[in-house]
Amino acid sequence: MKHVKKVSKRARVVTGGVVAALAIGGFGAWSASASSPAPAAPATVKTAAQSDHLSQSTHLTAAAATDAAEAVLDAAQRENQRVSVAVVDRNGNTIVELRGDGAGPQSYESAVKKAYTAVSWNAPTSELVKRLESTPTLKDIPGTLFLAGGAPVTAKSAPIAGIGVAGAPSGDLDEKFARAGVAELTK
Repeated sequence: MKHVKKVSKRARVVTGGVVAALAIGGFGAWSASASSPAPAAPATVKTAAQSDHLSQSTHLTAAAATDAAEAVLDAAQRENQRVSVAVVDRNGNTIVELRGDGAGPQSYESAVKKAYTAVSWNAPTSELVKRLESTPTLKDIPGTLFLAGGAPVTAKSAPIAGIGVAGAPSGDLDEKFARAGVAELTK
């Protein structure tokens, strides 16, 4: 008489389920390939030049954003200022953030918000501060900061990025350094 190893009910259920799944899957694949016509080719989309439904946009590369951020830190260092810089894309997504040596802890988040604000309105944040006089609720928009120190980056008059700087003793200096980053991109 042979000895048969006793298998638990749980093992039988799991094993049976796997075998059933393989059998059904194999049968389904076989029957689908045997009786179904080939799938239709995917729909093709016209190129942007041919379609009213598509648009092309210009994006700043990570390398270019890094060059701009480093130019900001260099400009600030020449004036013995400790700042943070952020470069965001057209949609406000952060591409690069650099915190300069000795920059305050608040400068990091402020730089991101200034960059976001500048690209959102395609204007330096120092100009946007003036708009608060007539529209004070602008400052309530999440993620924005209406203080000088943000500058938009444009291509063909359209915003493609924003550079925000924070940490210098005045917004005017922050914005001066942000413009140094923009200038780096236009070389």
